[in-house]
Amino acid sequence: MLLSVENLSKSYGERELFRDMTFYIAPGQKIALVARNGTGKSSLMRVLAGLEAPDMGGSVSYHPDARVAFLPQEPELDPTQTILEAVFAAGSPAMLAVREYEECLVRHMEGDRLDRAIAGMEAHNAWDLESLVKQVLSRLDIHDVERGVANLSGGERKRVALARVLIEEPDLLILDEPTNHLDLDMVEWLESYLMAQKRAMLLVTHDRYFLDAVCQEIIEIEQGELQRYRGNYSYYLQSKVERTDARNKTIEKARGLYKTELEWSKRMPQARATKSKYRMEAVQELRELATKRTDEDELVLDVQTERLGSKILELHNVGKGFADRVLFQKFDYKFKRPDRVGIVGRNGSGKSTLLDLFTGAQEPDSGKVVQGETLHIGYYRQEGLKFRDGQRVVDVVRDVAEFLPMSGGRKLTATQLLERFLFEKHTHYQHVSTLSGGERRRLYLLTILMKNPNLLILDEPTNDLDILTLSVLEDFLLRFTGCLIIVSHDRYFMDKLVDHLFVFEGNGQLRDFHGNYSAYRAELDALEDQRRLASSNRSGKGNQGNQGRSGEGLSSAGATAQGNSQTQGSPQGSALGSPQFGAYAEAQGASKAPANPAAKSSGNYAPASGPKPKMSFKDKREFEALEALLPALETRKTELESLLASGALPHTELTALSAELGQVLADLESKTDRWLELSEMA
Repeated sequence: MLLSVENLSKSYGERELFRDMTFYIAPGQKIALVARNGTGKSSLMRVLAGLEAPDMGGSVSYHPDARVAFLPQEPELDPTQTILEAVFAAGSPAMLAVREYEECLVRHMEGDRLDRAIAGMEAHNAWDLESLVKQVLSRLDIHDVERGVANLSGGERKRVALARVLIEEPDLLILDEPTNHLDLDMVEWLESYLMAQKRAMLLVTHDRYFLDAVCQEIIEIEQGELQRYRGNYSYYLQSKVERTDARNKTIEKARGLYKTELEWSKRMPQARATKSKYRMEAVQELRELATKRTDEDELVLDVQTERLGSKILELHNVGKGFADRVLFQKFDYKFKRPDRVGIVGRNGSGKSTLLDLFTGAQEPDSGKVVQGETLHIGYYRQEGLKFRDGQRVVDVVRDVAEFLPMSGGRKLTATQLLERFLFEKHTHYQHVSTLSGGERRRLYLLTILMKNPNLLILDEPTNDLDILTLSVLEDFLLRFTGCLIIVSHDRYFMDKLVDHLFVFEGNGQLRDFHGNYSAYRAELDALEDQRRLASSNRSGKGNQGNQGRSGEGLSSAGATAQGNSQTQGSPQGSALGSPQFGAYAEAQGASKAPANPAAKSSGNYAPASGPKPKMSFKDKREFEALEALLPALETRKTELESLLASGALPHTELTALSAELGQVLADLESKTDRWLELSEMA
């Protein structure tokens, strides 16, 4: 065993987080830890990493030769170091050799020092490690490795810390929310990277796609006790429902027996009490079981929404940039009720700037942003809750309002609101600084919703929230009658809530794509497959990468990777039809082949004979994306047919809409064929 945990308990004062926890991790096991915010996930990981001591009686032991790396939720890096020094802080001989070699390249050193660095690389056989370092840093958008750690943002520090633990290549990775502060490209790369690794992992993450793909087992902390599920997240959900139903039936049965035994004990003559001692002990055991809760407390969200007028938020020919860099230009959009928009782009592409334009915090360089008179914006910022030193939990809520009007004419006090958001009474007068990261996020969400917004902007709302809170938030947002704008690296969250995307594609291009994130990802994958096939046909061979000994420093390697990733979007052109579908139809026009470029579409799909191929994870994701995309295509087909039949359009617009309809019909045919092919596999 790599790790053995026996009878582990942890409390803070009178608050018990978990008790008598026992589990083991063997080489190669990939395990996710699931629990509510504030129930001890991060504390458990810190105990396992040796940063906190367990309560008396528990033990944590590792194999003597095991190498362990820990990524905390909020990493602490040495502010006196550079990025390069922080990444190689573990200090193995091979890592020190790579660090010396990279310093020579970054600082353009030559002569004896470079010769010694190359000799050190040879002596420790460190060229493969150097290649890994370049890959990890470039994928995590870490370029200027001479920057000081003291000058990094919180998100940059998290990425540097993540790079360090990945480069260490330990036997066991302990990762607390590794996807926080990553953009979607980074999350997908990290998911693929960890899936391919043979090493053991224990991780906490709220990203359900990530969890489902990477982990083979789930450990859940529930009411201070550990439950283990030997399967991925989908299996966990199914098994938890079955286990909860069985537990509730057992508790209900115990309550009936306890009532009967209690009546017996009251009627029993005192003289016979000693003869029935064993039965009284059984009654006590029944009491402990019968008084357990059958259902967990649930977060309740049912706040009101202010009325929204016909004019909501309009962008007319809007452009924005900084210095010589254009973020986007000539962007038009009119929000309609109830729009649900996701914003997608690499870190630093301009997502937060666009949100500031929506709220009026910044002015555009060109064009104008018009807000409707009834617009009431609620902005959940990525930075999270701002609070004063010594401020109590209940004071944060009272700063917004003493009472909150609810649906049905009811009113709730600040303390009642806190209880609805799963803050127990004893926490109301706690200092905010003592809350866990997830609890602070939940409190911040409460203060935003208390303002009854009709346009809700959520900038990375899933960071640090537990999966239960996310599920309740998703259900609330599905019922939300106002407009919704989401920036999130959580693909499951985006897929469930948005119906189209604003996509930053680089070079000043901001594209409106109709469909959720999986549909967009499927389009990119199809275009990439076409490019590879075309390149293979031209050159007669596949792409080849360069490894090791390239003489290319970390900064240039990172910049190259960033440039390549920004060219993955589909070709741009003039938009046709409605703003929701214009750029989308243009991208579709660049791809007339089915999602599988090697397959020939006859226009009518016929299932192949013989044994059916198994559906891979990528096929499953493509299948789900097509299920979201096909209804959107059908809707657009109906819209176009209605417009063409109206007889009220000028000739030029009729021509453009007719061309778009032809493309939509072709896409429907090819995408339906691919959907049928995948449904056969499913």
